[in-house]
Amino acid sequence: MASILLVEDEARIAASIQRGLRAEQHVVDVRYDGTTGLAAARAGSFDLLVLDWMLPGLPGPELCGILRREGHTLPILMLTARDTTRDVVSGLDAGADDYLVKPFAFQELVARVRALLRRPPAQATPRLDVGELRVDPVARRVTWSGKEVSLTAREFQLLEALARRPGQVLCRDVLAELLWSEGEEPGSNALEVHVSGLRRKLSAVGAPALVRTVRGLGYGLDEPS
Repeated sequence: MASILLVEDEARIAASIQRGLRAEQHVVDVRYDGTTGLAAARAGSFDLLVLDWMLPGLPGPELCGILRREGHTLPILMLTARDTTRDVVSGLDAGADDYLVKPFAFQELVARVRALLRRPPAQATPRLDVGELRVDPVARRVTWSGKEVSLTAREFQLLEALARRPGQVLCRDVLAELLWSEGEEPGSNALEVHVSGLRRKLSAVGAPALVRTVRGLGYGLDEPS
């Protein structure tokens, strides 16, 4: 028995899939739009996500991409009426593990669900080290030279994004997409506020000025010399 999150906006299809998967002894939680689907995936402990492509609020590929960038490793099966090679590649590149084109035989859905559930759990995201700076995405812990750095959730997301690409510059739009979900409306200077807070807390434990501003573009994390 597995715990499955189903995100499908067509109530009739959702009810049919839920009924069939329950007959296979799975526990199925349903959401009908991308925004509540993302919240459920973030908050819950699911074994599998069955995700429709076309969703109100937040399309399936975008939802999938957000989860992967945040480090979520649960298997994702994408459902869609799109069947071109480009669409398949797009769905898989977003982070989906498998792809099923509508209309489909329910037996095929069950077979793909079984195959994904048989896969060994994905390895935890490795720790990110940039000089004496250590970012642990699994434990949500940051240290500088062994000293604990206490960050807010968004400060941590910001630092993690920068630490994954040391020496590179991430533009403001990319960082905003990582820090805020679809529908959220951060203030005009919200990103700067989080950058300022991150810098202040790193400085408090003796770290040098690691977060670099590239005027008119975005921010980068410099590797300590």
